[in-house]
Amino acid sequence: MRVAVVFFEGKNREKTLGIARALAQGIESQGHQVDIIDGDHDVNSKLTIYQYIAYGTSAMNYFGGKIAEKALKFVGGAGVVAGKRSFAFAVKGGMRITKTLSAIMKVMEQEGMYLKYSEVLSSPTEAEAIGKRLHID
Repeated sequence: MRVAVVFFEGKNREKTLGIARALAQGIESQGHQVDIIDGDHDVNSKLTIYQYIAYGTSAMNYFGGKIAEKALKFVGGAGVVAGKRSFAFAVKGGMRITKTLSAIMKVMEQEGMYLKYSEVLSSPTEAEAIGKRLHID
């Protein structure tokens, strides 16, 4: 299966990138083809060709709840995503990170994506373990 791991940097690009790479590595270990898409730089990427989408970011500030404007608009212009199975993730940092995760999930559900799972990820090791356990098929 083709899987996209889409991430937005939020307040800590290196940590978010490391978690996205580890998540992709865990998913690849299941035998899937994974592409990592940097939503901040790959603005014209289309998600239509993917059967499963992992979508996440870190909070924009310490108090959580706010996500990047690009993360709000990206999925709307990324082709046909309605009905696609997906995983929402937020990179741990600051307070109220579950509010950040909720904001990500709301954006995905508004576009008709079918959320199978969501998680707050704190480290690349944890992200890889989650990637190995995701039920993608």
